[in-house]
Amino acid sequence: MAKAKPATARRFPLHVHISALFTLLLLATGIVMGVFNYQQTSSIILSSSEKLFERISTEVQLDLDHTYTPIRQLLSLLALDPSTRKVQPRERQALLAPFAQALSDNPKLAALYLGYPNGDFFMLRPLRTAAFRQLFEAPPNAAFQLWTIEHSDGAVQSSYQFFDQDLNLLRHIQRNGEDFDPRSRPWYQSALSDAEQITTAPYGFFSSKQVGTTLARNIGLNIVLAADLTLDDLSATLSKHQITPSTEVLLLDSDGDAIAYPGRQTLLVETGSSVQLVKAAELSAPLAALLNSNNQLQQGHLRLNKRDWVISRTHINEGGPQGLELALLVPEDELLADAYRIRWQGAIITLATLLLCLPLGWLASRSVVKPLNALVLEAEAIQRFDFNHPASGRSPLMEVDRLALSMNRMKETIASFLEIAASLSAEKRFDTLLQRVLDETVSIGKASGGLLYLIEPESGQLIPQALILDGVQQDLSEHPLSSYHCGDPNLPDWLSGPASGGDSAVVALGFDQAGPLQSLLHSLDSPMIHLVSCGLHNRQGVTLGVLQLLHRDNTDEHDPTLLRPERIALIEAVSGVAALCIDSQRLLEQQKHLLEAFIQLLAGAIDAKSPYTGGHCQRVPELTLMLAHAAADSPEPAFAGYQPTEEQWEELHIAAWLHDCGKITTPEYVVDKATKLETLYDRIHEIRTRFEVLKRDAWIDYWQARCEGADASQQALQRDQRLSALDEEFAFIARCNLGGEAMADADLARLQQIAQRTWRRTLDDRLGVSWEEAQRQARSPASSLPVDEPLLADRPEHLIERKASEQMPTDNPWGFKLDVPTYKFNRGELYNLCISRGTLTAEDRFIINDHIVQTIRMLNHLPFPPHLKNVAEIAGGHHEKMNGTGYPKRLKREEMSLPARMMAIADIFEALTAVDRPYKKGKTLSESLNIMLGMCKGAHVDIQLFELFVRSGVYRQYAQRFLKPEQIDAVDENSLLAKLAAE
Repeated sequence: MAKAKPATARRFPLHVHISALFTLLLLATGIVMGVFNYQQTSSIILSSSEKLFERISTEVQLDLDHTYTPIRQLLSLLALDPSTRKVQPRERQALLAPFAQALSDNPKLAALYLGYPNGDFFMLRPLRTAAFRQLFEAPPNAAFQLWTIEHSDGAVQSSYQFFDQDLNLLRHIQRNGEDFDPRSRPWYQSALSDAEQITTAPYGFFSSKQVGTTLARNIGLNIVLAADLTLDDLSATLSKHQITPSTEVLLLDSDGDAIAYPGRQTLLVETGSSVQLVKAAELSAPLAALLNSNNQLQQGHLRLNKRDWVISRTHINEGGPQGLELALLVPEDELLADAYRIRWQGAIITLATLLLCLPLGWLASRSVVKPLNALVLEAEAIQRFDFNHPASGRSPLMEVDRLALSMNRMKETIASFLEIAASLSAEKRFDTLLQRVLDETVSIGKASGGLLYLIEPESGQLIPQALILDGVQQDLSEHPLSSYHCGDPNLPDWLSGPASGGDSAVVALGFDQAGPLQSLLHSLDSPMIHLVSCGLHNRQGVTLGVLQLLHRDNTDEHDPTLLRPERIALIEAVSGVAALCIDSQRLLEQQKHLLEAFIQLLAGAIDAKSPYTGGHCQRVPELTLMLAHAAADSPEPAFAGYQPTEEQWEELHIAAWLHDCGKITTPEYVVDKATKLETLYDRIHEIRTRFEVLKRDAWIDYWQARCEGADASQQALQRDQRLSALDEEFAFIARCNLGGEAMADADLARLQQIAQRTWRRTLDDRLGVSWEEAQRQARSPASSLPVDEPLLADRPEHLIERKASEQMPTDNPWGFKLDVPTYKFNRGELYNLCISRGTLTAEDRFIINDHIVQTIRMLNHLPFPPHLKNVAEIAGGHHEKMNGTGYPKRLKREEMSLPARMMAIADIFEALTAVDRPYKKGKTLSESLNIMLGMCKGAHVDIQLFELFVRSGVYRQYAQRFLKPEQIDAVDENSLLAKLAAE
């Protein structure tokens, strides 16, 4: 039974939801307002009280502003006075008059002083009361006290000086053992670390038993100008704001200490050698309840002892780094003295409002939904990666408008991210990829510069790889950027974290903290840079390096939004794609190096297989690439279109190294066949043994005849004639075996004549042989022993058939056109000795030539990428001839690519000049070029390429590197080229 489809929940348009919600909200609001109006009117009173509280808060704020602002202005003016930056103690006396005037003009100012970076201190304090003068043991008419601390030659001198109102010195007191150091004071340290004026939190002045704060600023040279400010008048200010008789009003700091409170003479408590502010919770029970840690209300009600209180807590910016807090508590029964009558008309007004707003809500919801529908269409376009869809219009609703702007930025970000990812992924060269990575990230990060470090896989060194400043790629040698080991303790924090797999680092570096980046600050002409360091991690999480973006810090160019988390996240995302591309490029390079190593390993194995052709597979690629570069640089029309790409150079390089890879299947005893009878060994020794047997037979016949009474002299003559003939015949056969000269018809006839000689075999030649040879011998019946056999024989067992798997059909898929011999090997003695030229039989030559067939077959089986698809064609064509008589495909010139024709010339020239062949010696340059000139005449090699080979001097470059000095003779190039032109 088929399952019923689950019911789909019914969906309604957004404007229906908004209209329904709007109606419900209006209805609920009307009900709540009606009930509220019927039950109480206290909200109106509370609203009035809130305005009153705000006014009180404003007045207290203004009072604090009037207290602090003149002092701040005074410090700013004094900071302009050059005398404040005098470092010599004698020069500081010039500050006495302006300090005294400032203290006289500002009665709330308790002291003015200067702190110096060497620990010196200069402070002027007004002595406004007799208690102050008595406290500091000052003369009765003293108006000011000057306290100085001076450091000189490791000694510390401290003194009090008292002056009258006209700044006449009244008394000087030397104080020994002074341990006060302004550099250890919070006001000094805070001012140095802040570029603007700082204000300390309120505290109790021990000397004056007053509550106050300290204002300070760094005026340069690490000199700090400061002023002590009293806050005693605030308590009097607060007393004017007691709304009702039981009102509690209090000014306190963030630690809960009372700063101002009406009716309290002092807010300080002495504790040993210091004074502390009274805790606000100790002043009254309502204040203690308000300041309870569990009560964090800013506005509202508080119930205490069955009495409701209206409370207000306002934060005031002045009074210290964390500001002050104004707490106000008013009994609700005193505040709500008058009650308002409940008005039934409120319900009617609410109902009328509801009826009027229903159509307005419907229209408003429709206006809201329209831009949202546009956003849905835009989101669907992004989903299908259509970034050309027009952006939705602006909306009067802030949230919808922000959503539209965010959607547009998201679309731009995704499009930019995908474009950058595609751009980086398409880059194929590693050095260009690094430049592109840096350029793209600097561009998307809107940075002033960028620096890329990569970790060397083998050494673990963190090495700078690329640098860009103001959009220009820089030469790293012009900037002293250091390399680091990842475990180096001197590695900067902003580099060590991302380099060890940590989070991205965002730091601001001045010139002193920049370290190795100081030269970059000079180049950017910026006193400070904001540095963003992102680690580059591959798929396995291994850190590949660190990408750093540099942002100038000055009023014209620095944009704080560039360091926002979302911008850093985008940079990290781009860095992640860059890391994957870098890792992929490294892996690709490693694979290329591995492929190159395998190719050279195979070529080396082929060369090592035969000591007589060692180096051939390594020299031919060098010569081929020399000729290819000459063709690429040639202005001749024949080579105008030959401008290989980087991939085509790689293709030619691989093809040249693999051009003889099929030789690995060729038996070396065939390749190295130095004599006609040589197989795994030289069979001339077997024939020599037979001649030795015949010579022994001559002696045996001689002695046998003598025993029978024959004439000794006649028998000796016959014996000597036989021995001489045998020696001369064997010498002839030995010369024929060398294959150094062409065989004349007379020589062939003589071989046939010598082959008629017989020798007697008395042992069974079918004992102790391999099963394969036994099978070949079984083709003919065994002879009865003893048997007389020819001295040189072509026996049936000398013929080795070709296996069916080694047959080459005419319709083979590779297009090979070969004359395949009937037998794989013909080891007949007479057959081999009758070779007309050289040492190779037709079967041997086919086996040697078969290496190119195997090369093509092997290379066609390799899964080369598309840009290497022509490797087999280039490598497999170096034995073809321009007239179509070459092998293995009998291609003509127009059917061959230019690189394949180049390799044919390189292969021939290397073979002619090689000195490691067993069957010939290396030819000189002139001999080799003249031989190749003959090949040009016979259309065996490309005439235009050979002409370029001579004219460009490639043969001389090759000779200087690989030939022996005695092979490098004079070559008449003009004569060669003239003979070519005559063809």
